[in-house]
Amino acid sequence: MTTPRIELAGVAKRFGSRQVLAGVDLAVMPGESLVIIGGSGTGKSVTLKIILGLIAPDAGSIKVDGQEVVGLNGAALDAHRARFGMLFQGGALFDSLPVWRNVSFALGGSIAARRASAVANLALVGLGADVADLKPAELSGGMQKRVALARAIAARPPIIFFDEPTAGLDPITAAVINDLIRELTTDLKITAVTITHDMHSVRTVADRVAMLHGGTIIWQGPLASLDGCDNAYVRQFITGSAHGPIRMPGAQR
Repeated sequence: MTTPRIELAGVAKRFGSRQVLAGVDLAVMPGESLVIIGGSGTGKSVTLKIILGLIAPDAGSIKVDGQEVVGLNGAALDAHRARFGMLFQGGALFDSLPVWRNVSFALGGSIAARRASAVANLALVGLGADVADLKPAELSGGMQKRVALARAIAARPPIIFFDEPTAGLDPITAAVINDLIRELTTDLKITAVTITHDMHSVRTVADRVAMLHGGTIIWQGPLASLDGCDNAYVRQFITGSAHGPIRMPGAQR
């Protein structure tokens, strides 16, 4: 039986009086692209931060390739984090550095080797060598997102997290980014976890979908079963209906 690449069991986290995660159970298999959906403030980003060791859970177990990672610190925590790439919602590029230094930021070796690697990774996301010496501010939003994607894959991590990868992009650029994520995760055999509100992203990049609501995973299944799901919360979310069991804070019932 294949060991999950990532496995969460009973993961809980409270901030003050607010219980954000109330016992999350979830497994991601090697090479799988999992998308976590759910409303704003449901704990999707917190889940990623807990897996990365940026936030400590209050309870529960997190295993990566069968090894418990809760409680790691020092060099062991650094080694754990080195297995992950991350595409942040805003790109999180360093404005003062040229594109090639952004892409090669986590790489070692000579300057020439790092620049060559950066150019090769830029090519994978459809950008030419002519952008390597530009600053992020000289690029469009879509190009910045591509640079951030090139940085996320540069060290060939076995796992990449995508945090709202199409946020702030126009529909055409968003579609290009979704296609790139799907292509790269498949070609590089990366295990991917994406959190998004964008159903176009879900339908393009997901092998499997999980919905986080009320601090737990209330539904999960292959993408092909999403539209036929009879869970009322999932149905409301994927159709974007204002009517259903999910209520906005302050909304009248």
